[in-house]
Amino acid sequence: MTTSEQTAFDSAAAESILRRACVLARLDPDGVEMLRLGDHAVFRIDGGRVVSRVGRHADRLPSVRREVAVAQWLAAEGYPSVRLVTEAEQPVVVEGHPVTFWEGLADGEDYASTREMGELLRRLHGLEPPHFSLPPLRPFNKVEQRLRRAVIRAETRAYLSGLAEKLAAEYKQLEFALPSGHLHGDFNVGNVLHDAEGHPKVIDLDGFATGPREWDLMQTAMYYDSFGWHTEAEYADFAEGYGFDVRQWSGYTVLRSVRELLMVTWLAQNAGTNPRAAEEVEKRVETLRSGGSRRDWAPF
Repeated sequence: MTTSEQTAFDSAAAESILRRACVLARLDPDGVEMLRLGDHAVFRIDGGRVVSRVGRHADRLPSVRREVAVAQWLAAEGYPSVRLVTEAEQPVVVEGHPVTFWEGLADGEDYASTREMGELLRRLHGLEPPHFSLPPLRPFNKVEQRLRRAVIRAETRAYLSGLAEKLAAEYKQLEFALPSGHLHGDFNVGNVLHDAEGHPKVIDLDGFATGPREWDLMQTAMYYDSFGWHTEAEYADFAEGYGFDVRQWSGYTVLRSVRELLMVTWLAQNAGTNPRAAEEVEKRVETLRSGGSRRDWAPF
């Protein structure tokens, strides 16, 4: 086990890695502001002109290298997505942690409309596949990795592991309505932002894979019907922009449960260093057990 694996990956550790990576990339590390902590620690630097992503573990390196290749492919296609910055070869690696640097988009909080999201996703799925290979979508691999590392109660871990096993069996039986192809992998309103000129651009490119197109439609549907984060009109705009309403597909409830499990295990990664996250994990698990409303799940 390396030193970086032994050290808790919290905001302070991530910022230390970022500052060292900035030196290697010849970028100004002043004005560091953390945006979020998940599979990556995400920061704004250089007055918000640059966004940096610091990988939580060394095992993120292959996916981050693929993310760089995806960014280069989308740029060559003229697709409206976030662009890499700095002349340094990316990713920059510090103690095994992969670090990338991207153009900042306005203030990072000007979200695209749901219609723009649907249209952009349809356009993305319509691109010719890249010349390099993308991995098949394996949603339950992340669940296993996260639960193995998460600092949570043994009972909670056992419940989530059992739920993952049940859902994996149901997932294998799904019959998808749309053709398979390349996916963004984490397509939601938080990952489609307006730039300074007001043009929508897709960010967070590290989850690209191949698999059922329904996967990329799920989060917007869930954010509407499970969480109330989108209105009925906003969801209708998204479905019309894409040209398909995933909520009408027979496998929707199974895929929704898989997505909910991923939301819980994503947050569980921070339970050991963030008491609020630990409390939220237990609250979410209780609603999974009881079948209760997800409307009080707090955004993270």
